[in-house]
Amino acid sequence: MPIPEAKYIWFNGELVPWAEAKVHVLTHALHYGSSVFEGMRCYDTRRGPAVFCLDAHLMRLLRSAKIYRMPLKYGLEELREAVFSIIRANGHRACYVRPIVFRGYREMGVDPRGCPVEVVIATWEWGRYLGAEAIEQGIDVCVSSWNRMAPNTLPALAKAGANYANSQLIKMEALENGYAEAIVLDVNGYVSEGSGENLFLVSEGVIYTPPLSNSVLRGVTRGCVITLAKELGYQVVESAISREMLYIADELFFTGTAAEITPIRSVDKITIGNGQRGPVTQRIQDAFFRIVQGLDPDRHGWLSPVYSGGQS
Repeated sequence: MPIPEAKYIWFNGELVPWAEAKVHVLTHALHYGSSVFEGMRCYDTRRGPAVFCLDAHLMRLLRSAKIYRMPLKYGLEELREAVFSIIRANGHRACYVRPIVFRGYREMGVDPRGCPVEVVIATWEWGRYLGAEAIEQGIDVCVSSWNRMAPNTLPALAKAGANYANSQLIKMEALENGYAEAIVLDVNGYVSEGSGENLFLVSEGVIYTPPLSNSVLRGVTRGCVITLAKELGYQVVESAISREMLYIADELFFTGTAAEITPIRSVDKITIGNGQRGPVTQRIQDAFFRIVQGLDPDRHGWLSPVYSGGQS
């Protein structure tokens, strides 16, 4: 689906018209994948637009840049205000927010240090990533033939553009074979995550999720779901998950900024539970959406109002 254009893009501290936000074809990131990025949502709450877990996302962006030795001239507060300013300039009530830090145009070669570090923030209106009906009905997935990166190859804790070359192969394979998404195993054969989502498994009332050591991105929504699940009285265990546990799970669901909380109804054409959204998934969904829609108090300080610039 084409990106719905907005009015402006925040580009190195300035609001640039959408069509004029351009880079040179010899930009380092185009050739060597030298970029880190984030994805976050601004929700239309009862008290106005508010960005979900803004600081957590921006801190992960700064840490990803640090891992890849990208010096930034913008700190957390400056990036927060930049996010607010672009949402205001585009007049969004609800939108997706994409900050990206990348090595720009100057030198060519694997060593990126002579290239400038560029910072861009774009926003656009984006609905359910895996389809409007997926939140209630669930999706069909497969186990990918591709694996996640081995330790000490590419850093899984950095949300780097280079990592998503792996995700593209995973996603395209799933779609070509008639699935909405795929679950990926790590190099040792344990469950890792989706192409762009974290994974949770429910078995006999206990919620399991792979640990970060299984080549898992430290998802912001993943952390929120763990918090909500514990508040609802569930035991949450970070544990290695074998492939066959997927097939005999009572419930499975993906989490992520784009996917939010999406049930999985089958894996490799094996029905999960009764083939519908399970009760644990639904309880966590309800708690999540009531907070992000402003229906319940924001007791964890997850929402940053766009027009007050602070925590709600």
